[in-house]
Amino acid sequence: MNGSQVTIDHVSKRFGDFVALDDINFTIKPGEFFSLLGPSGCGKTTLLRIIAGFEFPDDGAVLFDDTNVVPLQPNKRHSNTVFQTYALFPHLTVYENIAFPLRLKKVDKKIIDAKVREYVHLVQLDQHMFKKPNQLSGGQKQRVAIARALINEPKVLLLDEPLSALDAKLRSSLLVDLDRLHDQIGITFIYVTHDQSEALAVSDRIAVMNSGHVLQVGTPFEIYESPATQFVAQFIGETNLFESTVVKCEEYKVPGKDDIEHMVTLNTPALGMQAQLKGETAATREEDKNILVTDFEHTDEGQKVAFTVRPEKIRITREEPAFGGRKDINVFKGIVEEPIYTGFQSKFYVRLENGTIVKVFKQHTNYLDDGPEIQWKDEVYISWSAEDGYIVEDINK
Repeated sequence: MNGSQVTIDHVSKRFGDFVALDDINFTIKPGEFFSLLGPSGCGKTTLLRIIAGFEFPDDGAVLFDDTNVVPLQPNKRHSNTVFQTYALFPHLTVYENIAFPLRLKKVDKKIIDAKVREYVHLVQLDQHMFKKPNQLSGGQKQRVAIARALINEPKVLLLDEPLSALDAKLRSSLLVDLDRLHDQIGITFIYVTHDQSEALAVSDRIAVMNSGHVLQVGTPFEIYESPATQFVAQFIGETNLFESTVVKCEEYKVPGKDDIEHMVTLNTPALGMQAQLKGETAATREEDKNILVTDFEHTDEGQKVAFTVRPEKIRITREEPAFGGRKDINVFKGIVEEPIYTGFQSKFYVRLENGTIVKVFKQHTNYLDDGPEIQWKDEVYISWSAEDGYIVEDINK
């Protein structure tokens, strides 16, 4: 099976005075695993229903390859939908539930039998083929729903929060199964979710939505590492976000690379004064409240921006750090207000000398390499490279 390219061409939708979708415009590549990600009420399910044919846009078009499917009924669109609630027939077996779409088309019994067995095997339910839904777990029911949606060989599979009714471990397991299925059959998957970790784990690309707008379309790496707006930065993962003013912007040669970036000096009142260190490092650092961050684009002096640094990119130590004379490290001093142990990592909420709280994540790799244990009320240093911060957006726009 080959997937269709899906083009959302300036789609808008209103419900009375409420604008659910406001001029949505992007293209999903053939065979892509594409996620619509955003909080409840952002418009992602409305957009999926328009693609499926259950709603009609007030403006714009939806194209499967070069065909505008808006005038077509759902069963004429070469797409199928998997719902959160499974929608299985309780009186039919797994076999009969999956066979149902083909029986409606009056397909030959031998062909039905061969295809049902093929798709039962695809979703790994061979031993459950003749059970009824009430004998299955939630994950197994959802696999039946997926197989039933796929047996018609659609070019686009629409998945409307299909894992939200399952517990966390089952969601993780079924997410891997979905990714495997996508790799095997190669059609276009459009996946609606409010769960950022799900979208990051399986998507080729993601559209982040809020209040009826698409804020950013990109790969999981682009969305996480280079968020386009403050909302995207805060919605995708956890981060530290501060309003800043550009003090200066200079060309910067990246160590070990041929790239030329810009080293931007930011005045960030929320962070207060940088820590002053002893020895060689102290002699090479400027004593002020500015921080450094690299950027691919030139920013103007006096420009108001949002600055973000992810908690896992910040180093935390009880000892004063040494940087060998490097000038591109930002370092602050603070007190651990709240240490949270989560197994594979610890989260620290560090109160800086001016009262601002900064989140820091420390990964646990090797117990002996972790150094002295950091505890509640410890005095600590936190530091990060200019390369690890990111200027999110011009907040005047």
